Amino acid sequence: MKKEIIERVKKEKIVAIIRGINPVDCLKLAQILYKNGISVMEIPFDVSKTNNDNTIISIMEIKKTMPDVIVGAGTVINIDFFNKAKEAGAQFIVSPNIDNFVITEAKNNGIVVMPGAMTPTEIEYAHRLGADFVKVFPASVLGAGYIKAVRSPLNNIDIIAVGGVNENNAGDFIKAGAIGVGVGCVANKALIKEHKWQEIEDIIIKLKKSVNEARM
Repeated sequence: MKKEIIERVKKEKIVAIIRGINPVDCLKLAQILYKNGISVMEIPFDVSKTNNDNTIISIMEIKKTMPDVIVGAGTVINIDFFNKAKEAGAQFIVSPNIDNFVITEAKNNGIVVMPGAMTPTEIEYAHRLGADFVKVFPASVLGAGYIKAVRSPLNNIDIIAVGGVNENNAGDFIKAGAIGVGVGCVANKALIKEHKWQEIEDIIIKLKKSVNEARM
């Protein structure tokens, strides 16, 4: 299963980040994403909250109702969040940081892990610890040129660009050498609150086009 998840990420190149959305709307958005060819989805925890039931419920509901979707947990900054993600059935783990314990536990449990890093030293260190992908964050601040520069000496590491990546610039990061992108633009809270699903779908379609054109 781990190999399948890794290959799916590399093939689709998009990890949809669904942050701060209630489980009902999260499931609706997941269905729209899947209809448009995006089947890898990250549901992040909120470290400012003591109750992350919505994240756990969303992961469980997507897994139960959409078995072909690969769903993971985001903002897994420590072992406590890792255990919650594992219990919910998360198939991959994403972090903004490098936590050796989280990476080790993910490896021991056969769960794909994507820790966050910024500098070449951090990127290489995360890879050496056993990261399946390294999330370079915040990508929009660093720019696509940074990804290209880092990939030159570290071309053995699969990088996912995350942070400020959207339907307008996603292709730039793929062209620069990122194996994939993590995007939160698909979960526009204002549009979801108004249930403007067609406008959200338009964003998803534009995002897919940007990434697909970058492959050529």
